[in-house]
Amino acid sequence: MSIADRLTELARAEHRCVRIVTMEEAEALAEVVEAAMSLDCGLRVWTAVQGVYDGMVSGSAAVPHTENAASGLFEMSRTAGRSLLVLLDSCAHLDADARTLRAWRELVERCQQTGSCVVMIDAVEHAPAVVDAMSVRIEPALPDAPALERTIRETVKRLNRSAAVKAEMSREDLQTLVMNLRGLTRRQTSRLIAEATLNDTRLSIEDLPTILEGKRRLIQSEGVLESITAPVSMDHIGGMSRLKAWLAQRTDALSADAATFGLIPPRGLLLLGVQGGGKSLCAKAVATAWRRPLLRMDVGALYDRYIGESERRLRAAFEQAETMAPIVLWIDEIEKAFASAASQSSDGGLSRRMFGSLLTWMQEHQAPVFVVATANDIEALPPELLRKGRFDEIFFVDLPGPASREQIFRIHLAKRKRDPSRFDLPRLVACSEGFSGAEIEQAIMTGLYDARAAGRELDTDLICNVLAHSPPLSVTMAERMQELREWARGRCVPAD
Repeated sequence: MSIADRLTELARAEHRCVRIVTMEEAEALAEVVEAAMSLDCGLRVWTAVQGVYDGMVSGSAAVPHTENAASGLFEMSRTAGRSLLVLLDSCAHLDADARTLRAWRELVERCQQTGSCVVMIDAVEHAPAVVDAMSVRIEPALPDAPALERTIRETVKRLNRSAAVKAEMSREDLQTLVMNLRGLTRRQTSRLIAEATLNDTRLSIEDLPTILEGKRRLIQSEGVLESITAPVSMDHIGGMSRLKAWLAQRTDALSADAATFGLIPPRGLLLLGVQGGGKSLCAKAVATAWRRPLLRMDVGALYDRYIGESERRLRAAFEQAETMAPIVLWIDEIEKAFASAASQSSDGGLSRRMFGSLLTWMQEHQAPVFVVATANDIEALPPELLRKGRFDEIFFVDLPGPASREQIFRIHLAKRKRDPSRFDLPRLVACSEGFSGAEIEQAIMTGLYDARAAGRELDTDLICNVLAHSPPLSVTMAERMQELREWARGRCVPAD
């Protein structure tokens, strides 16, 4: 339901004060004008700069000396007949001055007699307690896919008036662009489209990275959700053939076409395994392969010392993730966030409540949010998280085998501008038995430092020497890794 429809409904139900909290003041005010026309009533607007003026007459003169909030509210209370009385950015004035708050209360009481309705449009959430108690809040809905498509077309037409702008994309590309703009307002969408066409006066699917970067800048979520640049390709990950095949099969599973075909969007996957195995790298690669924005949940930012604030932050994070869907939501080292939910904790049950909220959301959410969770310590995870239905699949990421290690060497040598064919790859594979992908990368980096210090080029001998003098984690924590493998056998799908 639009703001205009909801406001019309509330005014007819004799609600005398409505709050609209939004950054898009112009859009909200246009909706209020539409509601006034539907109700066939007057419209008066107050701002601290202009004072009180007639909102139905373009360019109408303001009532003199009504810029002060208390004076403006008093003038509003003198309105004859039924009207919508709009207050722009008034909460700060109500908070700061008891006289102004009194004038607001008398205005609302006056509306009971005239049949009018006070409409407060603010950019801030906070309002005095009495305002919250006496008002009904309207949550502005973000534009859906058809509305975003119209905004894109209107923006291109507007830009085309000043400079010839070419829009070169297929219907499928346009749908991809629209899906990646979900969660933004019309104004934000128009601005990003204008930025994308600025340099070459051309809009195509090649502008998607620029648009996503702009979207990242616009994300605001109190630090709980962080937008991650994910340029990683699946080609940059060695091994994990089964996991790659699983993801490739579901590349378009979050699209509208998949839903039409009867597919339910996948909910996510859990990656368990050894440290440095490439779990986090894979989360980034999923977003790139599926051409979806990647948001990482900062679990450390969830917890707050104030009662109820941690739960509110978690709910806000879920709401934002759903608003921006379809996206990939990455929860890194999930066991550290909710480990105490599996045992008796001393946090007053906070971890259990937070964990319960997470499980409920994972089970019930309808928006196409694909969750990629990673974990290193299986014993720290509450057993409820591992139940089938929370995730579509649970993959175990083990140490890379010989073929995977060769791929990893090729990837990281090429990444450091070295020709892999110049190295004895079979020998490097043999020397790196028991090493993770991260440890192999670090060995190449250390070899580069050693080569530069010795004034020579990097070669097989240098890398093998580094590997020989740096015991891998599989040696220093052999017993722990063996326990992890034993647990995963029969419970998880091997990633490779």
